[in-house]
Amino acid sequence: MKKLFDELAYEVSKKTTEKYSTSFSLGILALKPSIRASIYAIYGYVRLADEIVDSFHGYDKQRLLGRLYLETTNALNEGISLNPILQSFQETVRKYNIDMSLINQFLHSMEMDLNKVEYNSERYKEYIYGSAEVVGLMCLQVFCEGDRQRYEELKPYAMKLGSAFQKINFLRDLKEDYQVLGRTYFPNLDMGQFDNIMKRCIEEEIHTEFKEALLGIKKLPASSKFGVYLAYKYYLSLFSQIRKKSSEEILENRIRIPNIQKAYVAVKSYVRYKAAYL
Repeated sequence: MKKLFDELAYEVSKKTTEKYSTSFSLGILALKPSIRASIYAIYGYVRLADEIVDSFHGYDKQRLLGRLYLETTNALNEGISLNPILQSFQETVRKYNIDMSLINQFLHSMEMDLNKVEYNSERYKEYIYGSAEVVGLMCLQVFCEGDRQRYEELKPYAMKLGSAFQKINFLRDLKEDYQVLGRTYFPNLDMGQFDNIMKRCIEEEIHTEFKEALLGIKKLPASSKFGVYLAYKYYLSLFSQIRKKSSEEILENRIRIPNIQKAYVAVKSYVRYKAAYL
């Protein structure tokens, strides 16, 4: 029965999320049960593309990414895929009428990772839009459950949150991106000249985006508000740790948040949420 395959497909996406991100997994658990599977499906698909460009060294990444694009198109056209992650993703896309332009823009940014791109301000914004902001918009379409007016109202805030998350990832992964993958995303950045002044400028951008994103989180439906708020608080905790480090320190070590601290953040966030401060 196809029902069994669908259940397996969503379970694979869930396991993929849990394997790669404790923070997002806990955030998804705080969502209404009826929308959790679809968010797992979106994360699983995004993770699949990320792995192609970030981890599959020694393989033809361009060809693999092209195959993913073709298989995605076929899955959406046919309403089925033999790839479990793609199966759960195409069902989610069709169920919530997720815009194909968002998926295309995401895959375009993934393709940018396969080329030596010199990031000026315009390309930097283009990459962040495709790699992070559109992912937030896909999730927002699930959160709004067909309410297009609410989606349009919350769209700018979802984009700010996705952008802030991505820029934090850039700072956290600065060493690996540069030394292993040969990438620098921040516009016109000379890694030999990266210092505390540059770091603070980037942090100010993130701080501003976080403040704006929180306004949107407060307007989310009850079904998704706490889950998104929890993910926001996890990233805020990571951002706080990054801000305490010097430019030299983040180039030497990848900053992490221990699981015990994540548990503390979760409890504190829940108390704040229940106290109606959000």
